[in-house]
Amino acid sequence: MLNSIITLSANGGATGATGADLLVTLLPLIVVFIIFYFFLMRPQRKKEKKDAEMRKNLQVGDEVVTVGGVVGIVFSVKEDTVVVETGGDRSKIRVKKWAIAQNLTVHEED
Repeated sequence: MLNSIITLSANGGATGATGADLLVTLLPLIVVFIIFYFFLMRPQRKKEKKDAEMRKNLQVGDEVVTVGGVVGIVFSVKEDTVVVETGGDRSKIRVKKWAIAQNLTVHEED
């Protein structure tokens, strides 16, 4: 133990980290963040954009499924709400656009 103390004193104390040491230390963290971005964040953003586009393009007569599992046909579309006609007795419910999970109607793309 005495030898190590003498060695530290002879070197002028503990040496600071150089730029290369810092890069080697941070490189695994940077690589993990890049992998995290490309496998988790980027696909999630693509899905959110696709869902927002689907909700924006809702039309009267589309068959939709809500987040709660209600299946029905769009009766009317307003700025932030949709009236969905569902059931055999043709009952109507009003839901927020963000609650539309899926549009089952296939539209021809331009």
